[in-house]
Amino acid sequence: MNLFKYFQAEVLSVIEEMTVAGTLAPELVTTKIVAEPPREAAHGDVSTNAALVLAKAAGQKPRDLAERIAAQLAENPTVVSVEVAGPGFINLRLSDDFWYERLAEILTEGTAYGDQDLGQAETVNVEYVSANPTGPMHVGHGRGAVIGDVLASLLEKVGYRVTREFYINDAGAQVDKLAQAAHFRYCEALGIRIGEDAFEGSYPGHYLKPVGKALAEKYGREWVDAAPETWLPVFRDFAIEAMMALVTEDLKALGVVFDRFSSERALVGAGGVQDVLESLESKGLVYEGILEPPKGMLPEDWEPRPQTLFRSTEFGDDVDRPLKKSDDSWTYFATDIAYHLDKFRRGFAQMIDVWGADHGGYVKRMQAAVQAITDGRGDLDVKVCQLVNLLEGGAQIKMSKRAGTFVTLREVVDEVGKDVVRFIMLTRKNDAPLDFDTEKVREQTRDNPVFYVQYAHARAKSVLRHAKTEFPEMDLAEAALAKAAFVRLTSPGELAMIRKMGDWPRQVETAAHFHEPHRLAFYLYDLAGEFHGLWNQGNEDTVLRFLRPDDLELSAARMGLVSALAIVIASGLEVFGVAPVEEMR
Repeated sequence: MNLFKYFQAEVLSVIEEMTVAGTLAPELVTTKIVAEPPREAAHGDVSTNAALVLAKAAGQKPRDLAERIAAQLAENPTVVSVEVAGPGFINLRLSDDFWYERLAEILTEGTAYGDQDLGQAETVNVEYVSANPTGPMHVGHGRGAVIGDVLASLLEKVGYRVTREFYINDAGAQVDKLAQAAHFRYCEALGIRIGEDAFEGSYPGHYLKPVGKALAEKYGREWVDAAPETWLPVFRDFAIEAMMALVTEDLKALGVVFDRFSSERALVGAGGVQDVLESLESKGLVYEGILEPPKGMLPEDWEPRPQTLFRSTEFGDDVDRPLKKSDDSWTYFATDIAYHLDKFRRGFAQMIDVWGADHGGYVKRMQAAVQAITDGRGDLDVKVCQLVNLLEGGAQIKMSKRAGTFVTLREVVDEVGKDVVRFIMLTRKNDAPLDFDTEKVREQTRDNPVFYVQYAHARAKSVLRHAKTEFPEMDLAEAALAKAAFVRLTSPGELAMIRKMGDWPRQVETAAHFHEPHRLAFYLYDLAGEFHGLWNQGNEDTVLRFLRPDDLELSAARMGLVSALAIVIASGLEVFGVAPVEEMR
């Protein structure tokens, strides 16, 4: 139960009753009315802005209208007090019984607590990683992989049908350079030296040595003296397949598995880009022209001569964008439009792309293109992931044993574990840079969010194990659902933790609505803090200990509280694709 949505509905019901009774003007716009936690806990449990939203249109003073609405809300049996505060906010304080019901709800639903039907089985395409298949994943790719994967899980939790997709950029100059590097490694495997300058502008990483060896074993000296135009397509296809196998293996180690891989080369070959051009031309959105030179660094697709241009400014972009270069080849933008049209035609009106920091300037034009090509029926949200600064004890790590030029994602996963990598990638909003210190994530302190949250779950499980020993006669499963005993949970810390856990459904819905899974990491950290605080209070005051040998009923109630804490954390970690720890070592 999203309790804030429930009280929002209660407020709207009161307004409807007042409208029917003729004490409030009809047809008032209520879409901006919310029910949410007050800014300060001392103000109550739920706050609504209803009076502030409606007062002007209703021709009433906000506080006067608030008093009338408050009087109606006070009749709700779960509300113990109502207060009008400030310019007209209405603050509600809820009964302890209401919170005990939330505790029982958590224990009944298990890790499904927080599941919702917000999406109503609507399809959503989440595309992420989508790197050139020219080498292993680096740590920056890992951030996008985690954010995309967790966002997909989050959307599934609120009722969407999600397809996780990887777009293979296997057309263009980059994969040709990959083929050239593979040819160098092929010659090297045969003992033939062709000069290091063959690597210029290409990919010198050690990861291509096995590719060269495999090519030598398959073809022998067949391609040594052949012209580049004959061996390049063969080596390109071979290297792309090998690199994609490497990429999928690295991502699998991170716990990332895709539902679909789409090929840029296949899309171009099937005429998808020409189809886009014709569609845009039919709408009068394509013309031949010369763009003004942009200020600062020139983009790759700008030329001081006539180009085929898309009228992206008609959809909110800053300038019109090239679809073709002067040599009649497609721009990256053109193929990307074709790809998004392909997604739309596959039934995805909602599309979410997770991109790297270097694509931030590309967002407006792509959203403009989606609006144009789908006649406004498609929606594209883009989450841009800023850089990851990889550190060891505060010092930046720059070199990789595996790649030769950058630290690979697999190296980090192998060093600290996939669960640590996944959680840490969510501890900052996607558009903020992230420091990933491999030494810090091993520390067992509250400054390490992975440890802090996992320790809360492990500590809860430890308490439950001790309860079995301390109270062998207690049926923990029955005790956890002993709703009548929950009235014994009266300390401020206990009630505060129940309130915090009761907020989980709202947190899930909000994170899903804004496509921001990092919100859940912040929530879990705060919830873990509530639990650790209760633990510390029990160490200082025996009356507050979770297990009371002199009071079976109170111990049973507290076991319900501890069980619920473990469930909510496990529910969050399940969304993250992180296994909850049963005990710390």
